[in-house]
Amino acid sequence: MTTADVDIAGAIDAAADRIQDKVVGWRHDIHRHPELSNREERTAALVADHLRSTGLDEVRTGIAGHGVVGVLRGGRPGERAAALRADIDALPVKEASGVDFASTVVDRDYPGGPFPVAHACGHDCHTAMLMGAAEVLAGLREHLPGSVVFIFQPAEEGPPVDETGGARAMAGDPSLADPVPTMAFGMHVAPLPANTVGYGSGNTYAASCVIRIRIDGKQVHGSTPWEGTDPMPAAADTISALGQVYRQIPATSPVTVSIGHVEDVGRFNIIGGKVTLWGTIRCLIQSDMNTVQDHIRRTADHMARAYGCTATTEFLQNVPPVHNTPEWVDAALPTLRRVAGAQNVHETPPGLPYDDVSEFIDRFGGLYVNLGCQDLRYRDDGTMEAVPGGRGMVFNHNPAFYTDDSVLKTGVRLHANVAVDHLSERLGVGR
Repeated sequence: MTTADVDIAGAIDAAADRIQDKVVGWRHDIHRHPELSNREERTAALVADHLRSTGLDEVRTGIAGHGVVGVLRGGRPGERAAALRADIDALPVKEASGVDFASTVVDRDYPGGPFPVAHACGHDCHTAMLMGAAEVLAGLREHLPGSVVFIFQPAEEGPPVDETGGARAMAGDPSLADPVPTMAFGMHVAPLPANTVGYGSGNTYAASCVIRIRIDGKQVHGSTPWEGTDPMPAAADTISALGQVYRQIPATSPVTVSIGHVEDVGRFNIIGGKVTLWGTIRCLIQSDMNTVQDHIRRTADHMARAYGCTATTEFLQNVPPVHNTPEWVDAALPTLRRVAGAQNVHETPPGLPYDDVSEFIDRFGGLYVNLGCQDLRYRDDGTMEAVPGGRGMVFNHNPAFYTDDSVLKTGVRLHANVAVDHLSERLGVGR
């Protein structure tokens, strides 16, 4: 019996229906027990145990920290290997979603902590959906030509700056060398109408990096500032000046520079000897990154010298933009429309979030989409509005971010159908 002789899409839908409650349960459990980047020990163990229970051919653990890779080799011959990716880490955010499975976790040992921890970006959903897709596809093994690689990636939000991790470390690991994926696919829950799919061609997520600027002065008592060199005014003016960097870039190039954390070693009556600024750059066009970094370095240096201080600027954890080529988008649209319904698949504008899934897309080809997860709806003119009586629009990383559980089954179906269509050579680009 061949894949064409079986209603694979129907079998996927039936299997997704059967395990829907399990997927919701996994999501709630992971949500209650979030773990920060490079500390996803419990989550990884939960994933690995489930993958083994489905009878996958291999389950590889401890990859780039707590990464897990599952390999399902189909029962029919085929050269393709579809990689499906989910990120598994959480954020240092105190949850305010109001759900009955909200996190109360505090990580007291994380560098810079203690931190409250929450899945305020939706990675709990991503993990549960891919766990579900692994179970569904394992049940269809005999009909699959080729292989499916399930990638559960740690540290998407970025590991501590003195540690390695994330997609770049995982993409180059030998665990992804057998089989080598011929495409990568993933999705991110987002503030779009629930169960809709948002896609884009070209750069859909931004290039990014972490900024670390250390401004050094000379420590002194607060009563005699003239006896030292105060780095705080230099830091304050540097923050203000960085808000103008966008003016050095053409207005057609979306760029943002944000300082999110100020770290010092002073006290109310001590002028400290150094101040460290932490922030991020986002550029939709990769070539703008070097230009922005040069402006930031020069600005910090000049501001520091104006106050008799020195500045050391570093750019860490560089992540390329998520780039969906038009060819991959065109190849995937029939599958996306069949699964979600043509009326629920919308082209959406690019934005300045980042996602290091770009490392997999750049290496293996494929695409990344958004899965709507909130109480919103489209108006006739294509704009969005809140559903009356619903929870409205809440962006990722907000303490009140929420996802409707109904979208989990849609995510399972999307993963499974994209994999099957790629292995059956209905979805692909020159591979």
